[in-house]
Amino acid sequence: MMPHTFHIPVLGLGYSIDTPIKVAKYGISSVASIVDDELIERMRIHYARQRGEDDTPIAKSEPDYRSRRITTYLDLMHRIVEEEFENLKNQPFGTGSDIDRYFGLLPADSKLKLRYEAMLVMSDGTEKDAEASALRAQLVPGSIDVNIMSKVDKMNTDSDGNLLDDIYTDALAALRGFALSRLSSSIILSAGMNPHLYSYLEAFPDFLPNEEGDFRKKVILKVSDYRSALIQAKFLAKKGIWVSEFRIESGLNCGGHAFATEGNLLGPVLEEFKNRRDEMFTELFALYGAALEGKGITLIHAPRTRISVQGGIGTAAENAFLLEHYGIEATGWGSPFLLVPEVTNVDKATLNELANADSDSYYVSDSSPLGVLFNNFKNSTAEKQRLERIAKGRPGSPCNKRYLVSNTEFTTEPICTASREYQNLKIKQLLALDPQPTDLQMQINAVAEKLCLCEGLSTAALIKNNLIKPRENNAVAICPGPNLAFFSGIYSLDEMVGHIYGKIDLLAKHLRPNMFINELNLYVDYLKKDVERHAAALNDKKAKYFTKFRANLLEGINYYKKLIPEITNQTVAYRQEMMAQLEAIEARLS
Repeated sequence: MMPHTFHIPVLGLGYSIDTPIKVAKYGISSVASIVDDELIERMRIHYARQRGEDDTPIAKSEPDYRSRRITTYLDLMHRIVEEEFENLKNQPFGTGSDIDRYFGLLPADSKLKLRYEAMLVMSDGTEKDAEASALRAQLVPGSIDVNIMSKVDKMNTDSDGNLLDDIYTDALAALRGFALSRLSSSIILSAGMNPHLYSYLEAFPDFLPNEEGDFRKKVILKVSDYRSALIQAKFLAKKGIWVSEFRIESGLNCGGHAFATEGNLLGPVLEEFKNRRDEMFTELFALYGAALEGKGITLIHAPRTRISVQGGIGTAAENAFLLEHYGIEATGWGSPFLLVPEVTNVDKATLNELANADSDSYYVSDSSPLGVLFNNFKNSTAEKQRLERIAKGRPGSPCNKRYLVSNTEFTTEPICTASREYQNLKIKQLLALDPQPTDLQMQINAVAEKLCLCEGLSTAALIKNNLIKPRENNAVAICPGPNLAFFSGIYSLDEMVGHIYGKIDLLAKHLRPNMFINELNLYVDYLKKDVERHAAALNDKKAKYFTKFRANLLEGINYYKKLIPEITNQTVAYRQEMMAQLEAIEARLS
């Protein structure tokens, strides 16, 4: 059982790449991305040198280098956390050391914390010593979890340019890197279903249960609605793979890539999971049990499935309401931790911009080469560099890491739509059109909007750890959720955790709408822009989509009207204001 009711989700490629090393010893679980093996290798060498360990590089010319880099780095993180956690457990109580900080970070109603506080005031003697020993035995480190974007899965070639087998694609190699590591933790699969990747999970015994229904390695699905969660989980269950957690994320009120649903709002989505949880479990377990039988595995106890939620949570009251009303096990707090330097890798310049930014600085963009909406930050150095390159007549970026190559419009070999090569070719094609379209400049702007994320999302980690090389591009891309606009400051880990649990209020000076209202506004703005974009040439399919989208939003508004009286951990004035905001949004939609 984890001591905390929140986790720190993945933050870009590099922002949480070593967050587990910083927080796991305090019982806090966090997620590192395992997409960028080049950054991973540099971070491994960096930590290995600090510790006087073997820092021999794993070269790209070596067989299965990507998988091996990931395994070796995860094993290193595992060793560091184990050592630091054992050290913490053996520290004396009541001296302000890390063991006291461990208990200090726990929520006020934690049984472990209450026992700790009672032990501190006991008289010295054998009874107090026994209770201190019992408390040490209860401590557990946070989980070192990893994330893969399922569809970032390009084919790879050997040194002679020959295509390698399927198991060497980016996603499968990353999965193998985790599967072969010493970690006993979870892999979070996000950004939709990849049957090829999901089927590959079967190849690793660590994802299969023991007879008690426990796993060495667990699977977590990041989802935005019930239907897609069930489809993906059924596919996996038929293969004998259990989903140990559904991590529900707001479609738009999140950081990183934003997967806008058809107006399916977070509240109604959580309600459906709450109401259909048992039905879902029964259906999945029937498929899973049959698949395990085929593998010769018999369970004494059924495995467990957690449900957690993340995306736009901003106050302790919201956090508590989600846990209690929807019966979920945990919440995810991502973007606010970008303002906690001891937890995440944000360079000083970007950190100061984030700490002082207003809501206009955060926007949903078409910057991602994946063709998926991307939460962007106007004041980032990567965004400034992109505009400077356009002004100089040289749009696009050099493409070095090639994780997001997918376009074959002009080339046989896939290239990235953020690359200088692609943008030059595409803009030339547009300029050669005869007659020229009336929206030519808009089309050119759309091409040049794509931003290099492979470099930009890992640069801050290199700068912060003094690993940036003299000729390397030091422009930083960052992808916080819009909720970060309400946080203005730079915080300690103790302050942010204290805010989550209601010990302090970091937003006391800010008027902030409820998270459900914030998300609803984001969806209405998104719909408005999408309608405007297609107004000139609206086909039947798109018209039906807009009608369904609007109907879902109105249904969501009706749901919230009924929910508001149940938000009893807020004041009457708060609930009245929330109702007034809902009615204003409803009028806007009408």
